[in-house]
Amino acid sequence: MTSEKVLKEVFGYESFRHRQKDTINSVLQGNDTFVLMPTGGGKSLCYQIPALMLEGLTIVISPLIALMKDQVDALKLSGVAAAYLNSTQDHHEQAYIMDMLKLNEVKLLYVAPERILGKESNFVDFLKTLDISLIAIDEAHCISHWGHDFRPEYLMLSELAKVLKKKVPTIALTATADKITQKDIVDKLKLENPQVFISSFNRPNIQYHVTPKRNSFDQLLDFLHHNKDESGIVYTLTRKSTEKIANQLTEEGFNAKPYHAGLDTAVKTKHQEAFLKDEVKIIVATIAFGMGIDKSNVRYVVHMDLPKNIESYYQETGRAGRDGLPSQALLFFSFGDVFKLKGFVEIEDNQKQSAIMLQKLDQMAKYAQLKTCRRKYLLNYFGEEFAIHCGACDNCLNTFETIDGTEIAQKALSAVTRLEERFGVNYIIDFLRGSKSEKIWDRHKNLKTYGVGAEISKEDWRHYINELIGLDYLIRDNGQYPVLKLGKKSWDVLNKGEKVSVNQPITQRYET
Repeated sequence: MTSEKVLKEVFGYESFRHRQKDTINSVLQGNDTFVLMPTGGGKSLCYQIPALMLEGLTIVISPLIALMKDQVDALKLSGVAAAYLNSTQDHHEQAYIMDMLKLNEVKLLYVAPERILGKESNFVDFLKTLDISLIAIDEAHCISHWGHDFRPEYLMLSELAKVLKKKVPTIALTATADKITQKDIVDKLKLENPQVFISSFNRPNIQYHVTPKRNSFDQLLDFLHHNKDESGIVYTLTRKSTEKIANQLTEEGFNAKPYHAGLDTAVKTKHQEAFLKDEVKIIVATIAFGMGIDKSNVRYVVHMDLPKNIESYYQETGRAGRDGLPSQALLFFSFGDVFKLKGFVEIEDNQKQSAIMLQKLDQMAKYAQLKTCRRKYLLNYFGEEFAIHCGACDNCLNTFETIDGTEIAQKALSAVTRLEERFGVNYIIDFLRGSKSEKIWDRHKNLKTYGVGAEISKEDWRHYINELIGLDYLIRDNGQYPVLKLGKKSWDVLNKGEKVSVNQPITQRYET
């Protein structure tokens, strides 16, 4: 049976996408294979189809128990003999699966990495008795210290193919990995002369928007009214905000349900299935939601908070528009999120890994502050070239009006100077606007620059300061309580009258 026939008769698809066919041929030829295919691109078929065409058993390493179950259930519905072994099963269930494996009645076995070569080393001895034809390692970026979701238990997987009784090819798959992570995956898994297949990261049907995180719930309501009756996912950072926003949306007449790891399993399952069946239009969720979710008509993904890295952002926004129809990704951004997340991404007693995660957070923050094409930035991050203008992100859709910002710059830079580069953005803005707040030191109220920017609103001052940071006139340091400092170009503005051009604040437009 050909791979095209398996694709159509078992999985119901008429043709292959991206580089699925080339990848499948590589696996069938016995090559070690590395696959980088974006979210929704059909990675699982790259090992599921060979598994059905090869004689023996395919072992699939998957880090997520819920995803294991979903994939096995879907395969069973397609008539495929699939099973999983994980900690959710009792002894009798596991014994039954082991007996089925001995009888060669399972084609794909999903297991967690902890089971391989871990404390249960006798499991490897059991695997040696089976006729294994392929090892598939899903979410392969987890093996890399450079990856956004490093898991130490993945490091042992490089030994699996070597302890089996015969040479078994390995296919490693991931949806999101920059160039350094790609190389690290191949090295850590010790793949032998692997065939490498990388699909384009471009999702041309998704529009990317970033907007300041001010009155974000009101902005969310406005956005949702523009997308009435469409399915969408709203991501938040905490379980508490997930439930709060879902309740608020319900009160506003939207059909929304929460989803997070703290909910009862039955509740999570009920909400997820209702969403998949279009009985619920909006899922408000933490990042616990979405892995392996196969819903083609998600029209938008909203991030109420900044993701920890570009990889997560790309993966989560990629859950929109899998049917190829126009879809939107909206991110609310504030520097407060950057400082909050620094505590989340740092790893205790691991300075090297913490530095990597902080670097990735900084790259995510840079994306949110862009004045240039967002799609180009995303694709370049993953090592893919792209034209300078996509015509489908806020920066390409909106026309920025440039004004002479020399006086604005002089006021801001003078304030930072007179406050001895010791204060953050909020204090600087309050100082410029002549705030009567008790937070403003009494001696600062006697300074010449106090109140010189009273005619400019807080929101606009925040915009202009961000502009000046982007133009290197100001620097925001990376301390626990970040302060504004003068940039390398500030001297010429303050002392030589150098002209400064800045973009006017704009109102966000959502076009479909």
